[in-house]
Amino acid sequence: MKRRFLIVLLCLVTVSAIAQNTARRRRRPAARPATTQPVAATKPTTPAVDTTKKKVAEAPAKPFNRPLDGYYKKTNITLSKPMPYANLRESDVAYVKRVWREIDVREKMNQFLASPKQRLIDIIMDAVAAGELTAYDATPDSKNDPDGDAFYKPLTPAQAKAQMADSILVDKFDKNTGEKIGSTMQPGEFNPDSIIKFRIKEDWVFDRQRSIFEPRIIGIAPMKKQKLNGPVSGLNIDYQPAFWVRFPDLRPVLATKEAVNRSNDNTGLSYDDIFLKRIFTSYIVKVSNDKDLRIKDYKDGADRLVESERIKKDLMDWELNLWQY
Repeated sequence: MKRRFLIVLLCLVTVSAIAQNTARRRRRPAARPATTQPVAATKPTTPAVDTTKKKVAEAPAKPFNRPLDGYYKKTNITLSKPMPYANLRESDVAYVKRVWREIDVREKMNQFLASPKQRLIDIIMDAVAAGELTAYDATPDSKNDPDGDAFYKPLTPAQAKAQMADSILVDKFDKNTGEKIGSTMQPGEFNPDSIIKFRIKEDWVFDRQRSIFEPRIIGIAPMKKQKLNGPVSGLNIDYQPAFWVRFPDLRPVLATKEAVNRSNDNTGLSYDDIFLKRIFTSYIVKVSNDKDLRIKDYKDGADRLVESERIKKDLMDWELNLWQY
């Protein structure tokens, strides 16, 4: 019994000693690390240089994100695609008449085509320069392309741009004698405002499968007028096509370009809609005939407009006569 009592007493003493040692360690302050180097005397320091400006200048500039110009983003036209034409079979075509028209952007109904916000000529030239559209030479070829609008000879973007520049007749002189030996045409600078006319080539087709008489534009060409200097400067030179582009190839580009409206900024119409719905005015300059004559070949002055209206009426009368019994 005494042995057990002694063992218990010894255990209590041991626990008490351990607890006292632990308490002393907690109360003892932490020892500071000894410094191996003596503390130097304080000296007046120079003012600190602000390097924040230098760091800001050296930091790369963040890319500019253009803010939205408005309260909504227009995507209906920029992402649109041209509406495909109905399928046309040769066996269903009962009547075809080819017509050449000219669109004058100076007329009130056509002024939107020359708006600085969205010119038709800029749309065509940008598409040709980007390789999205192919321009074709408008120079007549007596053998392969008598009218110059059969898409016979493709042009490079540089050649198409040169065709649009105003041509100037420059005299050529002999280097030795200084005498005039001839003249040559040289391209000048291109001015988009100088394009005031467009020529379109279209087919009026009657589809008896759908019983519809409709026009389908085949090609469009900007018209240019050459400027001549010298003794021939007084000659009245008519507008001529600079080059031709296929309208089916141009439609995907026109479908993403919004037409300008003087009354409403949200027109909801693309340039493709303008031509598809015939929201423009024009006059006929030629219709297919056995002698391949243009209207100006057999009419002069105001008689040309009268002849143009007569041809329009003949086309409309042909369709109306189908439903007369």
